[in-house]
Amino acid sequence: MIPFSDLILFIHPTFGILGMLAAIWVFVETLNASEANAARIRGFALAAAIFIGLAWIFGGYWYVNFYAPEKAMILKGPFPMAHNFFMETKEHLFFIPLILAFYLPFAVRDQLYLNTAARKMVLVVTALIALSAFSIEGAGALINYGVKVAAVHTGVKGVE
Repeated sequence: MIPFSDLILFIHPTFGILGMLAAIWVFVETLNASEANAARIRGFALAAAIFIGLAWIFGGYWYVNFYAPEKAMILKGPFPMAHNFFMETKEHLFFIPLILAFYLPFAVRDQLYLNTAARKMVLVVTALIALSAFSIEGAGALINYGVKVAAVHTGVKGVE
């Protein structure tokens, strides 16, 4: 059985990726905005906001309740930069896609197929969501690596 903390740790990036994919979907649909795909754009914009909001909730819950022992391991291990740089950066950058994702459903309310300025705004917002989410996902992978090498370095069995 998967421990609760690990389950949350699986759910957190899954929602983040789903939110990022929804934002990319909005980007692609907006490139060809028309009356026919307007409802789809609005639906995926809302999905991006919901998924990224859920990633924030699950990630925050895990961070507050389960990260402290892993942080201690990372800081004592051979790759303390996993926390000192990557987690610290992630702690501050996650607001970018979160705020942009919450803004996105409002940005797509206009008839994008008629409003060039609104269409350009949506393209910029979705690109920023995707790029920052990619960066945050990469930081998460490096934090995971920091935990793993710290565990290997201290002789914890089963992490090789």
